[in-house]
Amino acid sequence: MIKGIAHVAYTASDMEKSLHFYCDQLGFEKAFEIRDDEGKPWINYIKVGKNQFIELFYGGKKKDHSQNEAGFSHLCLEVDDIQKVVEELKKKNVIIDVEPKQGKDFNWQCWIRDPDGNRIELMQISEKSPQYKASR
Repeated sequence: MIKGIAHVAYTASDMEKSLHFYCDQLGFEKAFEIRDDEGKPWINYIKVGKNQFIELFYGGKKKDHSQNEAGFSHLCLEVDDIQKVVEELKKKNVIIDVEPKQGKDFNWQCWIRDPDGNRIELMQISEKSPQYKASR
């Protein structure tokens, strides 16, 4: 039986920038690193929650994120207080692409990007939302 989402994986074009973003700016922690068969760095695991990780692979090349291509769209991170999170992110020089606003599902959301341009939604769940009701 499927229990949940264990990780999302990205290939980073600049590992140090990605680690700075996910750890220093978003506040996650680097959990561990896996090396390849030759002993070279291969993957960094960033702990998001219990048994939840972001995998960062070395060696990526920047993509053009301006087109609406089929496939992966964005990562959504749930927050308790979106206004407070946005204030903290701005203090850490994270650019807010879209300021907090209430969506059609009644949840509060805003948008940021990681150093490779991957879209990240920050969402504060509302008790009026279908997501909240469906999780009860």
